[in-house]
Amino acid sequence: MAVVPSDPLKPRKTPRQARSTATVAAIFEATFQVLLSDGLVKLTTTRVAERAGVSVGTMYQYFPHKEALLYAVLEQYLYEVVIATEEACVRLEGARLGEMADGLVHAYLEAKLRHMPGSRVLYTVAAELDTDDLIDDIVRRADQAIKRLLASAADAHFDDLPTVTFAVRTILVGTVREVLEKEAPVSSLAMLRAQLPIMCRAYLMAVSRRA
Repeated sequence: MAVVPSDPLKPRKTPRQARSTATVAAIFEATFQVLLSDGLVKLTTTRVAERAGVSVGTMYQYFPHKEALLYAVLEQYLYEVVIATEEACVRLEGARLGEMADGLVHAYLEAKLRHMPGSRVLYTVAAELDTDDLIDDIVRRADQAIKRLLASAADAHFDDLPTVTFAVRTILVGTVREVLEKEAPVSSLAMLRAQLPIMCRAYLMAVSRRA
């Protein structure tokens, strides 16, 4: 369940029909485009409405101001990432440790990079908004999924599963953020795909007791 943001950041209404859902999706995509072309400072709801092909009045039906729009875009992005992580953990339950590490990294990376290069800008957006409760919920869900996954490993056990879970999440989040936040070149993204699975696999092998 998504965290309910503080009152100033709440959307005015939630889309329930296919048409309104498509409208909000167009608004979110336009937000990414304006962030990329104009930057966070110059982003306005009017510019986003123009790019999305909707009226300003339609925009305000959902998002009363810029901050509410940015919060909603960030919230959707983060929940897409954590849902992809949870689904991967379910698929990989009972697998061998190496397969778990590779599959988890692949799912997380694909979700994080899906909206590139727009997703880079969201690090700046997150710093401008009150996202503590949202981030706490994302972390809680990710930790629950990763801990359950590691506990099911077919060929390994862990003496301190909470610590290992924290370390794995930190490896994923910290490494990807280091690359994305600093607008690293395409070659760095290729490096992430190649090296991050090795990092996670090596760590898990090092701290596990082999079955």
